[in-house]
Amino acid sequence: MNQTAERTNMALVMAIVAVATIGGLLFGYDSGAVNGTQTGLTEEFKLTANGLGFTVGSLLIGCAVGAFFAGRLADVVGRRTVMIVAAILFVAGALIQGITGVHEFFVAARFAGGMAVGAASVLSPLYISEVAPAKIRGRLTTVQQVMIITGLTAAFVVNYFVAKNAGGSLGELGGIHAWRWMYLAQAVPAIVFLVALFFIPESPRYLVSKGREDEARRVLTNLFGASEAERKIGDIRASFSQDHRPSFRDVAAKGTIFRPIVWAGIMLATFQQFVGINIIFYYGETLWKLAGVSEEVALERNIISGAVSIAAVFAALLVIDKIGRKPLLIIGSVGMAATLGAMTWAFSGAGTDSAGNLLLNETAGYTALVAANLYVIFFNFSWGPVMWVMLGEMFPNQMRGSALAVAGLAQWGANYAVVQSFPAMSDPDALGLTGTYALYTVSAVISIFLVRSFINETKGKELEEMQG
Repeated sequence: MNQTAERTNMALVMAIVAVATIGGLLFGYDSGAVNGTQTGLTEEFKLTANGLGFTVGSLLIGCAVGAFFAGRLADVVGRRTVMIVAAILFVAGALIQGITGVHEFFVAARFAGGMAVGAASVLSPLYISEVAPAKIRGRLTTVQQVMIITGLTAAFVVNYFVAKNAGGSLGELGGIHAWRWMYLAQAVPAIVFLVALFFIPESPRYLVSKGREDEARRVLTNLFGASEAERKIGDIRASFSQDHRPSFRDVAAKGTIFRPIVWAGIMLATFQQFVGINIIFYYGETLWKLAGVSEEVALERNIISGAVSIAAVFAALLVIDKIGRKPLLIIGSVGMAATLGAMTWAFSGAGTDSAGNLLLNETAGYTALVAANLYVIFFNFSWGPVMWVMLGEMFPNQMRGSALAVAGLAQWGANYAVVQSFPAMSDPDALGLTGTYALYTVSAVISIFLVRSFINETKGKELEEMQG
């Protein structure tokens, strides 16, 4: 490790990372909580398949809006201030979703919660990358993905035990339907996040961009020592344009709308979703029930997927600063293409019972289960954490907030498109599960060539070295 890393106040850095990544935990929890509530939502609000898709996906519309405006506002009012607003939205969204009996209010609350998720998804890695030493930045930013998956797994565990004790997601605990408790539980970590944010400093790179160098110097001195703080102040100052503060025009390019580095970020953001990962997370219960298992078994398999995901992210955390970001992306793309292909094969031989429910024979069912978990491993060893690491570090200081706004909007827009389309696409009268998973397989194959052609390695580089 270099001298800068050795002088780093790791206690303060880890405290900052711990607080910032609570946003990731909430991001994961909110994304996973809906997994066990599909039946309850349908019954409560009398939803059609498309209505259910919109209700679930309304969070993702909010995510796209939140990610876009959070990236821009982070350059105006600061990273920490926007995260505080997001924490407030997390609390309000969780409580209203768990209480209201009015569909419009539920969707509005889900949209507000989505804005918080979108904001946290881009600001947590951005904030961590701006305070972490370059040599271990990948590992520290990967903690965000650990917390996302921990949040997802926590939601799966809560859903499983709440449904088990209530006799199903439509049962009651304390006079409240089980599926509502699955949303209400999120308010607890959201309140912790809100309070904890008041105990961490603002990003020094934001402070320098606003001309608040004395404040930035204090933060950097606490992190790296006085002499290193002075050097970093100079490097950060030099990385900003002298004729204007960071603005949205910094991402623009004549003829192609955006600069090449922004297009690379958009590619990473969208293909992370086009491989279909959130179908496992958002519709995991539904998917396994389509495969012919009970609600309880489906929720158990979600927990297994979550535990496997955490292990895979920890593996990525150990090697990301050693072998680099680009090799991990390529390994993940190849692995996902193979496992998605296996799932496509498994679903191709499926039959239906008299009620029209999907049935898999023993071999196909086992193949689907093993392939799904291997797919989750490959994703969480690669594209899951690496995309967020790269979006937090690949853009120059001058455009980081604005570029993240664009990439975040693209990421959540792609997420919404995939989740919204799955119920209709997977219908046997449309593409069915076979055709749907074949599309995800093709996307994984394409991503191999895109990474090789358009992604540059960022391992070990200071943020001030990033070129646009």
